[in-house]
Amino acid sequence: MERVLLRGLNKRPSANDALRRSPRKKVKLEEDERTEGEDIVGEFSHPIPWQKIEAEGLDCDYALLFSRKEADDLFKQLEEEVVYSTGEEAKVQVFGKVYNIPRKQATYGDAGLTYTYSGVRRSACPWTPTLRYIRDAVTKATAQTFNFVLINRYKDGQDHMGEHRDDEKELDSSCPIASVSLGAARDFVFRHRDSRGKQNRRQIEPVKLELTHGSLLLMNPPTNTFWYHSLPVRKRVITPRINLTFRRIQTDSKK
Repeated sequence: MERVLLRGLNKRPSANDALRRSPRKKVKLEEDERTEGEDIVGEFSHPIPWQKIEAEGLDCDYALLFSRKEADDLFKQLEEEVVYSTGEEAKVQVFGKVYNIPRKQATYGDAGLTYTYSGVRRSACPWTPTLRYIRDAVTKATAQTFNFVLINRYKDGQDHMGEHRDDEKELDSSCPIASVSLGAARDFVFRHRDSRGKQNRRQIEPVKLELTHGSLLLMNPPTNTFWYHSLPVRKRVITPRINLTFRRIQTDSKK
């Protein structure tokens, strides 16, 4: 049975939940990641109210990053700007078999960056003005820098994403993955690696969240080591959703 920890931002957390207010934290930025005039220490606070989601090996923070009006505008701008992959780049390899991806995908980021997952290598297209704006808003809210974004567009509740972990070697394992949701609210399910499949070793309840329009979910280490996540089919959802997962890919000097 899934534990539903969050429904939007209206739920009052109880003592039995793993959801609580995030503390105000200090996050150090590396020297080479600072821009001119930026303080060395950034505050993980921003005016937005953060909520903490925790379980064994799972550490996430959730907040409403954009107002409804701003989120509506950003969604419309992304619909005009983003160019999604076609052909071989619109396929994925699973256990040696190639399938069409059940959603649209695009990759943007700093010049020269590539990202390989599910048997497909993807190059970063140059940042668009809207993507740069969203990236900077995420950086301001989290005090973390990101150089790459994977965009998934779900036309309705039939489009989905299977269970996986974002644990590719190119990713900076010390950096969280920041997931921005625009459009239809969708369920997002975490499942512990020890409780998957018929040969599961432990009984650990999945954790289900509802990611709403304009929200930001921060998946902190070691979440992607121990927990798989998915976006399951929801037939009652009839409107589109755009999800942007901002990542930090290691450059050659850091690998």
